Amino acid sequence: MKYILIVPDGMADLPLELLAEKTPLEVAKTPNMDYLAQHGRVGRVRTIPKGMSAGSDVANMSLLGYDPKKYLYGRAPLEAANLNIHLHEDEVAFRCNLVTVEDEKMADYSAGHIRNEEAKVLIQELNQKLGSDKIKFYEGKSYRHLLVVKDPDVKRYLDIETTPPHDILGKDIKKYLPKGKFAELILGFMEKSREVLRDHPINQVRIDLKENPANMIWLWSQGQKPQMPLFVEKYNLKGGIISAVDLVNGLGKLIGLEIVKVPGITGYYDTNYLGKAEYALKALKKNDFVYIHIEAPDEAGHNGDIKAKISCIEHIDKDIVGTVLNYFKSHDDIRILVVPDHPTPIKLRTHTDDPVGFIMFGKNIPESGTQEFNEKTAKESDWAFENGESLINFFIKEHL
Repeated sequence: MKYILIVPDGMADLPLELLAEKTPLEVAKTPNMDYLAQHGRVGRVRTIPKGMSAGSDVANMSLLGYDPKKYLYGRAPLEAANLNIHLHEDEVAFRCNLVTVEDEKMADYSAGHIRNEEAKVLIQELNQKLGSDKIKFYEGKSYRHLLVVKDPDVKRYLDIETTPPHDILGKDIKKYLPKGKFAELILGFMEKSREVLRDHPINQVRIDLKENPANMIWLWSQGQKPQMPLFVEKYNLKGGIISAVDLVNGLGKLIGLEIVKVPGITGYYDTNYLGKAEYALKALKKNDFVYIHIEAPDEAGHNGDIKAKISCIEHIDKDIVGTVLNYFKSHDDIRILVVPDHPTPIKLRTHTDDPVGFIMFGKNIPESGTQEFNEKTAKESDWAFENGESLINFFIKEHL
């Protein structure tokens, strides 16, 4: 039997006045997810443990069956793993966003979703001007990069309080800068980055094109390399993972999942939805489990873009859920689980820690009679899991 876990990042939402008090998922045309609901079972799950921040690192780790309270040491080390950066015991990694700050407010957490080639030049410039044998910038994709600090006393960096930039859109950054006894060094790098980036030719071109310039770095979610058991040891399944996001791929790499590379995936609205499904099906020829992560609805939520979020959901339904469903002639051969990692409500433009709905479909999953999959039907269901680990344990329990 094959197991397909589809994660539309941030798809869960709240009712909106502009949608007649419906959510984007309720309004979107999703015949394939509705088919899964009609012939499977709808429920809900808490992916964010109480007391933890509603981050994608927490939620995806939970959905893969690992307790974030036990294994999570910050978001940045997961991304470092995907970039093949081996963190030593005296090194700590920080997530390094290229951001746009205007009038001391966070105008854009992604610098207009800066292009990879532009970001590469800026990160290289930061390394040249601010880097040293103890400080190094590593390029990732678009606005998502890393800073690694080498220091025998790494604990002092782990205690610094940081804030995700996507949580403070439109807000005064001074209230959310890194805090703590040893935050001064990190604050210094963030301030010096303004001098390096402000007048860079790439940013001048971006301004001329009316695109948001990358005029500052924002450092957050620091940590050291986590020690986690392999997925195959924990679940006795060989698996693969598909995502355009370094965080998710890094998590997969740390637990021994195959990183399935798909051409044209971007982590944004224009990603190659169909390609993700097609490469997932190819991966299942040699694996038993595949985790398909789609970042697009989360980006739409952060951008407050209702139209884009509905469109992304419809692409996921048609190109991913539909393609996977149509491939398997016998439903006895598969189990499919569709579950967002967390809500990213349009009206809030940031993550929340509310439980999310899911659909489970396939072998030995009884039909519950639900006609649609959305937040409302999930809330009405009497089937609920307290955490992601218990959900995936049930999902693959017949294999264990």
